Amino acid sequence: MSDETGRDAHRANDAKLSSGTQKRFNRTEHDSNAPEEEDAVQHASHLSAKLVYQVVRREGDDELERPNNSLFWSGIAAGVCISFSVIGEAVFKTYLPDAVWLPLVESLGYTFGFLIVILGRMQLFTENTLTTVLPVFANPSLYKLWRVARLWGIVLSANVIGCFIAAAFIAFMPTFEPEMLVSITEISQRATGHGAWVGFAKAVPAGLLIAALVWMMAAGEQDNFFIIIIMTWLIAAGGFAHIIAGSVEMAYLLLIGEMGLMAAVFGFFIPVFLGNVFGGTVVFALITWGQVREEVQNASDRNSSGQKSG
Repeated sequence: MSDETGRDAHRANDAKLSSGTQKRFNRTEHDSNAPEEEDAVQHASHLSAKLVYQVVRREGDDELERPNNSLFWSGIAAGVCISFSVIGEAVFKTYLPDAVWLPLVESLGYTFGFLIVILGRMQLFTENTLTTVLPVFANPSLYKLWRVARLWGIVLSANVIGCFIAAAFIAFMPTFEPEMLVSITEISQRATGHGAWVGFAKAVPAGLLIAALVWMMAAGEQDNFFIIIIMTWLIAAGGFAHIIAGSVEMAYLLLIGEMGLMAAVFGFFIPVFLGNVFGGTVVFALITWGQVREEVQNASDRNSSGQKSG
């Protein structure tokens, strides 16, 4: 036992010496760099997980305090504009030859609506399964839970209303050629016809991918344009289910009489909603919180100790 204790003490001492040596080395490097060189090093450094978490959490705090009207109209805009994901897929499906590679290219059209919505800073429900949840993990309270429920309810309702507006325009306005409408119908049937359990299972990866997209954009290390394209293309190419883009397809089928209300609500909407929330909040948000929780709490404890001593 004493030998093990001695080895543990030796390893701890080595770690302390290594840490001190590394800090001295970093200070030497810092002092030897010209100011512009040191700025370049700082900008080239990766953001730590804790800093990315802080970016997402602060954005979530801001979102939770937004007025109801702002959330509602932004959600309506997102629901309308996400329809360009369905339209984009239909364009490729209609005008490209039928081939083995067509689904991969067709899936590129799915990214169009997400580019408009995310770069346009509109309220998309699935982004909030991560952004608005992290503030609750950091500082749980009934007030924050109420604010999250309020935001989710407003944004999800507004998104669905926007989806129905877009679907009605597609279905009843003489905007699209008959061939395009056939493609939209086929795409919509393929996306919504899985049944409840399969719909839930296909929604989990989509919720996780959207949450990961939010996290990666907060890191600020790559061009957001390409992050959005890659992650949303993967949702379509993988055949995963997204509650808002899928609501355009669901609404379209309802309006043209190709889908019943019960099948829409219980066979598609509720299972996909739950799957997206599970993937974005239960899986990704808890994992990301787990990797920064100790650092965040330690920093909070140090701040509290400093304030008390001051």
